This record gives sequence, C-alpha cells and structure tokens, in this order.
Amino acid sequence: MNVAIKKLDSTATDFASQLRSLLHRDHAVDNRVEQTVSTLIADVVSSGDQALFRLTQEFDKFDVEARGLEVRQARLRQALETIPSTQRDALEYAVERVRSYHQRQLLESWSYTEGDGTQLGQKVTPMKRVGVYVPGGKATYPSSVIMNAVPAKVAGVKELIMVSPTPNGEYNDMVLAAAALSGVDRVFRIGGAQAIAALAYGTKTIPAVDKITGPGNIFVATAKKQVFGKVGIDMIAGPSEVLVIADDSVDPDWVAMDLFAQAEHDEIAQSILLTQSELVAERVQQSINKLLPSMERADIIQQSLKNNGALILANSRDDIIAIADEIAAEHLEIFTADAELLADEITNAGAIFIGPYSAESLGDYCAGPNHVLPTAGTARFTSPLGVYDFQKRTSMIRISQAGAQTIGKNASVLARGESLTGHARSAEYRLDKKK
Repeated sequence: MNVAIKKLDSTATDFASQLRSLLHRDHAVDNRVEQTVSTLIADVVSSGDQALFRLTQEFDKFDVEARGLEVRQARLRQALETIPSTQRDALEYAVERVRSYHQRQLLESWSYTEGDGTQLGQKVTPMKRVGVYVPGGKATYPSSVIMNAVPAKVAGVKELIMVSPTPNGEYNDMVLAAAALSGVDRVFRIGGAQAIAALAYGTKTIPAVDKITGPGNIFVATAKKQVFGKVGIDMIAGPSEVLVIADDSVDPDWVAMDLFAQAEHDEIAQSILLTQSELVAERVQQSINKLLPSMERADIIQQSLKNNGALILANSRDDIIAIADEIAAEHLEIFTADAELLADEITNAGAIFIGPYSAESLGDYCAGPNHVLPTAGTARFTSPLGVYDFQKRTSMIRISQAGAQTIGKNASVLARGESLTGHARSAEYRLDKKK
C-alpha cells in the first residue's frame, strides 16, 4: 500500500509558506454550531433539569428523568469491583503514577516582611467545586477521568463533579471505575453542550462549578468557549498532533507506528516526521506503507496522513530546532543521538518524549505527566493541565504605618499623574500629619 503523505524540504524557497499552510488547520467557525450551542445553553439556563431531561431523551435516547440524572457512588464502587482484574490493576497503576507526578506541582502560600513591618505575600487556595467532562458513547476514556480528576483532588478541590453521556442509558464500567479511583464526588449521566451549560449555570440537581475541564466534540468545545467568563475552563483543544524528530538511531517501524498512534484518533489529527536524513524519511515512508494494512483503523490513519501529515527534510540542526519551535506540537518525540540536547534547545511543545522508548502513547495513559496538552501551536504560550489549574492565588497585603509613609507618597504621585485624585487622597490620608 502506497500512502500519500506530503514531503517538505527546508531548503525550498517557498518552505515557509508550505509550513504555514500545513499548520494552518483552524477550522472555520461554523455559525450553525455556534447558534445551536447558544440555543442549548439558553434552554438549560431557563428550564434547568427539565431541559436536561428533554435533551437527553432527544440525543441519548433514554428517559433520564425516570432513571435519574445522578450515578450513585455505590454504582461506581460496583464497577470497580466487577471489571476484570487486569483493567483494575492498570487503572490503579495509572492513578498512582499520575498522583505521584502531580503532587510535586503543589503551590504553597508564602509571605515576607519588609524592614518597616510591611507584610506581603501570596495565599494559595484550591477551587471549591470543579466540573469534569468525559466523552461517552462509542468512545471509552477512563484516562480522561484520571488526567482531569487526579490533579484536581491533589490540589484540594472540595467537590469534583463529573458529567458523561450514556447513550441508551448504558454505562461504561471502566469510566465509572476510574471515577471511583480518582476521587470523583458526584457523577451525572448527561453530555453535550447541555452538560456544559448545567455545570456553568447550575440546575436544581446539578450544582454550578467554578471551572470546567475535559475533552469533547465540537459542540462541547463550543459550549466551553461560550460559558468562559461565567466559569473558568482548561483550554479549547484542537485535533491531536505529534511531531517526531528522528535520525537513523531509531527503528523506522517505531516511528511509523507512533505517527499512526496520533493519526488513528480521527481524520483531522496531524502526524509529522522531521529529520535531517533523506534516507530516514524514505525508510519511514516504507514502514508506513508496510504497516498500514495491519491497522484496525487503517482508513482513518490513511486519510489523516494524506490530509494533515508530512515528512519534513531539514537542512541543518538549527533548522530542526526552528521548525520544531514553529510547529509547537502538542506531543514532541525526539529520537536522535543527541535527544537530550535537542530537548533542552526546543522551547515550544506541550510534552517532550526523549529517547526511542519514550512512546507518546505511554504518556496518554500512565507515564505520569498530564495528557491534557495545548494544541494548534498554543504551546507557545500555554501549558499542560496540572494542579496549578485548580489552585487560586490571592495577593496578601498588610501595610505598616511606617510603610504607608513611603509607599503612600509614591502612590500619590503616580495617582495624580493619572488624574485619579480620589486614589491620591486615599493614600495621602494615611500619611502622618506634619506638626
């Protein structure tokens, strides 16, 4: 099987424009989706639980009003006790590794006292209530439960609310078991934009939360965007992506399979190989052609590679670094003899996997770091989901009488420079009166 995949060369005069075209995958705003989501949110805001009953019957084909919105903790524990032991062991292993990693991210409050007695600091507190969206239906994503719930609980979130659709009323026991292990406090079987609206605004049954995290389809992503400001959100995630930097030190079959691992998500996923060796690019292409027929999702992988994939030949090591930083990939795998050095020099990536045994797929499940990562080049300015996303920082200020004299005088000058005399006089009131 010959798989069509774009080939780019950094020495080409139009390489910059070719790369921009490859990376410019922002899907046009679908006004119909935006309007549909707005209508669904308004419906939930105005009708609350009744809207959820009606919409769940329409989209998920079961009577949630009769069977109940909430999945009880006893049902979560039942799932944990009845799934195969191999699945439970794997879930427990993942939860422990993810928890261990995220415990190192905890922020602590701090303060210091200046010579005049003024005290300044920062108070760190967890959010009180967070909502986690977990896709349902054909997909099974216990890993999403773990990656969103565990850092929230490590942060100290008091109440963690999970929503997940259950088409035809059918549960996924691995998802429920993951919720039990990860410390989820309440689970509701609703999905789509209406679930996001319920979390943001609250209903009689579902409490409003402070922040919403978790992946979803275009309706869920659009709903998160529309409720942002009413609540916090983690990010608006785009299609999954991987950039593999490789030389002849790695088996080309391994590289091809890692490209497949991203491409199999869906037709809009992106898999890119970046190398200085034309021979490496040729061997990876041969491995792609050889291995693709054995893949269960071969049609999806083929479309993904054809539409969004690329084999990029770089002219130099400096080009490798510059191109990697331009792409700012969600997942960056470095399989080269100088992998450690390259990892130090590349600054834009959601997660960097160093060395041939560091398959990105391990990071998806149980390596430890979070798999909720910035996509579509946003790794230039944002970071993976972590404990810090569930903690708030509050500035603490205690000005002493002596400190108010110096700080107040300078604040007065600055305030009057901005023509804000109320600010200036507020500061001046604290100044000692001259006798």
